[in-house]
Amino acid sequence: MSKRTKLFIENFLVYGLGQAISKIIPFLMLPIITRLIPDTYYYGINDVLNVVVSFGSALVIMGLYDALFRMFFDKDELEYKKEVCSSALFSILISGGIVFLILSIFINFFEQLFFDTQQYPILIFIVAVDIYIKALKTIIAAPTRMENKRRTYLIINVISPIIGYSLSIPLLLKGYYLLALPLSSMLSSIITLIIFYSINRTWFQFKFINREIIYALLKIGLPLVPTFIFYWIFSSFDRIMISKLIGIEQVGIYSIGAKVASISQLVYTAFSGGWSYFTFSTMKDEDHVELISKVYEYLGIIAFSSTILLMPFSKIIFELLFTGEYIKGYIVFPYLFLSPLILMLFQTAGSQFLVIKKSWPISASLLLGVMVNIILNYILIPRFGIVGASVATLLGYICSASILTLVLIKMKLLKIKSRFLVPISGISIYFVFFNILRLNSDFIFRFISSLLVIAVYILLYLQDFKNISRIKEYRY
Repeated sequence: MSKRTKLFIENFLVYGLGQAISKIIPFLMLPIITRLIPDTYYYGINDVLNVVVSFGSALVIMGLYDALFRMFFDKDELEYKKEVCSSALFSILISGGIVFLILSIFINFFEQLFFDTQQYPILIFIVAVDIYIKALKTIIAAPTRMENKRRTYLIINVISPIIGYSLSIPLLLKGYYLLALPLSSMLSSIITLIIFYSINRTWFQFKFINREIIYALLKIGLPLVPTFIFYWIFSSFDRIMISKLIGIEQVGIYSIGAKVASISQLVYTAFSGGWSYFTFSTMKDEDHVELISKVYEYLGIIAFSSTILLMPFSKIIFELLFTGEYIKGYIVFPYLFLSPLILMLFQTAGSQFLVIKKSWPISASLLLGVMVNIILNYILIPRFGIVGASVATLLGYICSASILTLVLIKMKLLKIKSRFLVPISGISIYFVFFNILRLNSDFIFRFISSLLVIAVYILLYLQDFKNISRIKEYRY
């Protein structure tokens, strides 16, 4: 196996696996949590809080995490690397403090905005703290990845959700349905922040704060802020719209469907966890474009095959895991399962713009996808309910990924072979036939059909899979 192949697999499995495990534990706990929270209303409230935390964290970080990764590898001098890390953390301390103060001062306004009531001030305060802590933790944890401390990163990411659930379950058993999950999330974030700081504190010192580096970080990071806001709209804004248009109880059902569908995020999270290090450490290779293009196609095959294989099992899975109203979440599963995998392809392509230090095309393509998403949500949710929201999300992702890919092909920064149209056509036909038109609901027929489509994919890329270990040797 070549060193580049090994590098990609190691980062995919180790850094990505650490984040994936932190995601799979909540997935495994989901049937227990839904039985402890008897009403979808309470689960809907908790999901809206998660939406707010994810948005606030992205706003506080200001794109500096990606900028930190990009600039860290510009020079080999240790002092320069410490200046980059310290300057990034200082910026987050300022932006996080501002967001925390805004949420705390205007707490009644945000209660009314998110819940149409002013009965939950403590929840808004917990969210404000959680946003600040999560943003700080993201930056402070970065050196662990950039130094390739794989075991440390893996262990901490396993411990974090365990801490969270060890705190939340006793509270749920006592009937604190609104407080348990957000409070345990905040406390878990504080504990993991302390752990990461104790490990990486030498990277963050006041004397290394550099004004010029702060400007350079912001120059790369700020254009990415709209990108992260767009990501948030894709992944979370549909919950807000469902809450306003058809009720927060439907948010509870939708979020359960999204949580189960998030098993695909294990692939995406594993990918994103190792992708930054891989793409920037190989960006100077002569055949970098060909390498990224191959990865793009292979990840596409993985995304389409896994979606097609699981689609016949969606209702069975929900009937096994849940009871009552929660079972209805199966109807959004296929669309929300594929969506993060399309995002994975988008980020694979988008990294090519970060390599040449141009982030605005990423934001522009996401903006178009977001516009499609929002327009379709307003049209489809009142008519088709939560299914309409899931379809709008998927089509928005497809729009953004398609535009970005076509632009990069035009710029010769991606070289996607025409054969890739076959798997795209295969999954499109499968979705239309079985999920949109619902022409045949027989499980056996759908399952055999999925195997046949996947067999075509394998035959199409069989030679590539055989040759993957014979990629040209990479030398550091």
